Amino acid sequence: MKKLIIDKKLWFRRTFLILYDIAAMALAGLLALLTRFEFRFYSIEIKYLDSMWKFMPLNILLTLFIFYLFRMYQSLWAYAGITEVQNILSACVMSALVHMLEILVLDGHMPRTYYPLYGVYLLLLILSSRFLYRVLRMKRNQWIAKRDGNIKNVMIIGAGEAGSTLIKEITNSRFLTTTVKCVIDDDQDKIGSFIHGIKVVGNRNFITEAANIYNIDQIILALPSVSRKTIKEIILICKETNCTIKTLPGIYQMVNGDVTINQVRDIDVEDLLGREPVEVDLESIIGYVTGKVILVTGGGGSIGSEICRQIAGHHPKQLIIVDFYENNAYEIQQELIRKYKQLDLVVLIASVRNTNRMNQIMEQYHPDIVYHAAAHKHVPLMEVSPNEAVKNNVFGTLKTVRAAADNGVKKFVLISTDKAVNPTNIMGASKRICEMIIQSYNRKCATEFVAVRFGNVLGSNGSVIPLFRKQIEEGGPVTVTHPDIVRYFMTIPEAVSLVLQAGAYAKGGEIFILNMGEPVRILDLAKNMIRLSGFVPEEDIPIIFTGIRPGEKLYEEVLMDEEGLQETPNKMIRIGKPIEFDEEEFYIRLARLKEVSYNETGDIREMIHEIVPTYIRQEETKIEEDLEKKQNALWDLKMERKSQEMKSFIGKTGENTSR
Repeated sequence: MKKLIIDKKLWFRRTFLILYDIAAMALAGLLALLTRFEFRFYSIEIKYLDSMWKFMPLNILLTLFIFYLFRMYQSLWAYAGITEVQNILSACVMSALVHMLEILVLDGHMPRTYYPLYGVYLLLLILSSRFLYRVLRMKRNQWIAKRDGNIKNVMIIGAGEAGSTLIKEITNSRFLTTTVKCVIDDDQDKIGSFIHGIKVVGNRNFITEAANIYNIDQIILALPSVSRKTIKEIILICKETNCTIKTLPGIYQMVNGDVTINQVRDIDVEDLLGREPVEVDLESIIGYVTGKVILVTGGGGSIGSEICRQIAGHHPKQLIIVDFYENNAYEIQQELIRKYKQLDLVVLIASVRNTNRMNQIMEQYHPDIVYHAAAHKHVPLMEVSPNEAVKNNVFGTLKTVRAAADNGVKKFVLISTDKAVNPTNIMGASKRICEMIIQSYNRKCATEFVAVRFGNVLGSNGSVIPLFRKQIEEGGPVTVTHPDIVRYFMTIPEAVSLVLQAGAYAKGGEIFILNMGEPVRILDLAKNMIRLSGFVPEEDIPIIFTGIRPGEKLYEEVLMDEEGLQETPNKMIRIGKPIEFDEEEFYIRLARLKEVSYNETGDIREMIHEIVPTYIRQEETKIEEDLEKKQNALWDLKMERKSQEMKSFIGKTGENTSR
């Protein structure tokens, strides 16, 4: 039924255009003669009028055929642009030439100036009909939006190709209730000029003032090829306007280079990092992944699942996912089955702490490359359960390393963390021991063992970003441990790109480190997320400081002083030199650590300090009591806010009742 209605509308529009074009041809001929005789109708010789009307039927048939060839009745004139104008121009010129030939060949008589004048008038009449429809349609949409009171005033930042295309699409779309009021661009030569009738009013320093002058509701950044640092600077200015901010994806994300309104998205936290995405040599990755058997431990986690996604796209011979948590494993399995029909995928439920199971998997599948992402990573939880951190991270890694070495794995890549540098928590210290394990095994077996160390990843399980989002959705408060705490951040795809690149560069024994740019102040991150959600920090959403958690420090380092740095072909990736240590003593202490952690006897922190001298053990605190106090404080604050909201609601209800 719907298709029938659309077909009827289309048939009506085309019929109307054909009838209009017939009338336009007759009017163009008459206007050409009037112009020739100085607009004195009675001065026109009868023979010219007779000749015009005599050849008009043939002219109409031939012109309609020409217009059909130039798709004059198939175009969507609501979105007409340069191509449609060129088609109209070509069709009208050809129509005028054919009209002249038919008159001359059939011995007709017309003034010589009639032919070019006819072509000009026909062009003007046809153009006006097509574009008048577009103008009227645009005005009607604006009137409807204004009448309904839901029109938004928009500022476009960027007067380039992307901005121009965006303005054009917003102006033409009947689904958008937005009006572009002004354009901002830092190019001084563009200021004062117009794009599709919209003025470029100034540079970034004029954003706040322009937002007030034009009563702007929404700002769209049309800067797909601009650096992340510049984007961050502009967003920070835009946030002062209290407008909603949206952006186009980066040019590296826009594969075909097209710009559409559907690509406009909300500003995300990663837009505020001010760091360019990691550049990766895809050819080198493909060279060592394609056709290989790849095994990923912790393949259902945040990092592990992204490793699986990227490897699946590089045509491995077989991809084996090992994870202890069946729900995570099932989700990534189903995703890869949908996206990669030809992928030879094996999903296994197993714990890296199970020696026999890991040996059996390695013996059965003989992987060429192992990515070891399985680990406990949550710092405060591992402080409360240090034995579990050691059993899973340290001895799970040791068992997986031994199984890999015994079964001829060519490369083994450990996922490490910046918290392994001068660790102040059990999790970081356990990952430093893992780095020491892979460096020691690299010296004594054929497998190339390497580690990849990076900071926090945006959106990973247990990271601060999802926590802040949830707290903002619940109306606050947003909890920050300390006003001065800073962290390095990167996206999950970037982290995985680094991991894959490390495998390509690996010669054995290296710790690969990402140049993650400037550290981010967590308090600023919290405030930015609140603003990006449309709220005002402290006014709409309170921020409270809960105190440094057990094992946390104010800033994370990415490199120990002793390690030094080596360059790689990728300027964003560097290598830390291996630290020398007594391997015999290391494994003696490791055996004692295993006995104590598995027997659940005594405190293992002092033993860990003996293995990792850079581990700084914090003063003992009553962790459980600390956590309970913080939870109680949060609960009291929430109850107080709810009480205030209830009082406000009762007050308003009372006012309405009295009225």
